[in-house]
Amino acid sequence: MSFHRTTSLSRAGAVAIAMGLALPALAQQGTVNAPGDNTTGTYFDYMRTVYARAGNPEISQLPLTTFDNEYELHGMAAESWEVSDDGLTWTFTLREGLVFSDGEPLTAHDYILALQRAATTGYDFGWYWDFAGGIAGWSDVAEGDAGPEALGIVAIDDLTLQVTTASPKPYLPSVVSLWYPVPRHMYEAHGDDWATDVSTIVSSGPFVLESWERANNGMVFVRNEAYTGPWPAQVGRVVIDQTLGAPEVGLPAFLAGDADFAVLNAGQIPFVEQRMPEMIRQNAIFATSYLSFDLESYPFDNLDVRKALYFAINRDEMTETVLRNLAVPAGSILPPGFPGHNEEIVSQAVFDPERAREHLAAAGYPGGEGFPEIEIWYREQGGYNGAITPPMLQYLQAQFDEHLGITMNIRVMPIQDWMQALLNREHNFFLSPYEYDYIDPSNFYGIFFNGGRHHHFVPEYDELVAAADANPVWEDRFELYRQAEQVLIDNGSIVPLVHPIQKFVVSDRLSGIGVEPNSAGMTPLARLNPFFYGHVEVAN
Repeated sequence: MSFHRTTSLSRAGAVAIAMGLALPALAQQGTVNAPGDNTTGTYFDYMRTVYARAGNPEISQLPLTTFDNEYELHGMAAESWEVSDDGLTWTFTLREGLVFSDGEPLTAHDYILALQRAATTGYDFGWYWDFAGGIAGWSDVAEGDAGPEALGIVAIDDLTLQVTTASPKPYLPSVVSLWYPVPRHMYEAHGDDWATDVSTIVSSGPFVLESWERANNGMVFVRNEAYTGPWPAQVGRVVIDQTLGAPEVGLPAFLAGDADFAVLNAGQIPFVEQRMPEMIRQNAIFATSYLSFDLESYPFDNLDVRKALYFAINRDEMTETVLRNLAVPAGSILPPGFPGHNEEIVSQAVFDPERAREHLAAAGYPGGEGFPEIEIWYREQGGYNGAITPPMLQYLQAQFDEHLGITMNIRVMPIQDWMQALLNREHNFFLSPYEYDYIDPSNFYGIFFNGGRHHHFVPEYDELVAAADANPVWEDRFELYRQAEQVLIDNGSIVPLVHPIQKFVVSDRLSGIGVEPNSAGMTPLARLNPFFYGHVEVAN
């Protein structure tokens, strides 16, 4: 088998080295007081559960790769990678000398354990590794038809991981940005409970968990003195208060000096712009909020019903008024600037109330007569979703009543209950947010592929996405994805609503490129990731 070497998508080598090999002697002092938005969850382990995880385990564990503030890819635990000529076998070489915070070596076996356990325990993010990762044997193992050794992953030695995919995955180095290790020595001693107690939680990344307030998942992290990988901590301590994620709580905390940054809602932005304009930062989040349906459940099993909702929404008015400064209209599942974003798709999402009423009448409900009351379910969440959700739901409620004569009730629930309801088809109508995991169109299209997270089975769509996913020619892939999304729109599978834009206020105590605008004028503070805390400093 022959191989050719690939490189990360990082900027010039000198910059990557300077960023990746920053020395621990740099300004590693002070405390960052950060807001969070995850007050529930039990396991401090991203590879045990994503949607119901406790706090922010991803800032203390080391992924194979990750993205910087320009959304370019860098190796983290993986120093390099190469792919076979047929595009099916990837070999990742880990950096030498990496250890957990207790001094135990970090090896390829810790990464293997993470995915083998995920595939055999009903991992709530399993679709990602089946579709996006395309790991050979994943479905057979996940469905219990084969043992974990049948997965297309193997540790060649302590520093070498080999991944075999069922079809070519040219973007796999981006996918593994969400592959975190599970410390084998702790798992063998404690099982899943290793991630439920501070005394047994060990870190592979730049921070280690010092304390955990179970009542609200408040967490304190300190610099991991054993860490020798890229982007070491530039601060000594991070205090995350999960109750400060809502702007209504976060901004007062910021003004009182209890938080170093806070997300803003629409009503707060003018105040901050007037009083402290130099402290405002903006982030064009690669995210989309959309309506999703159970396509087999009444009344959404009718295409005309779904189309009526699609045309009944004035997205421009919604974003310019009730969501001012916090979102832009969405006509596609792909946000502006994301690879594959296509204006031909976007242009079809027009506000046309007459056409909406025609579709509803064609479904058998002229003027809304005889249409049942419906209820939309949404997950309770802080951050940018928390800022835009209430006004968006109320706006949609009014639009459907005014233009279609439809009564829509609203139910907000804890995130884990919402996710369970979505995956288990316990309801038929959801307001669904989705933020990118890795930078490739397959990330968004994967949530509808072969069931996905919406029990969405449309053969024509699946065929197009599968073809695009395996195609090594980027231009051809984008065209196939465009065709696939057209199938989504024609089928009324989703109703795109908005792409969030997040605005923050950032304390002048913080400095460094982690809090400075990137080349597009954006500052990605939305995610607690290795880049931010490896590139932010605190004034003494």
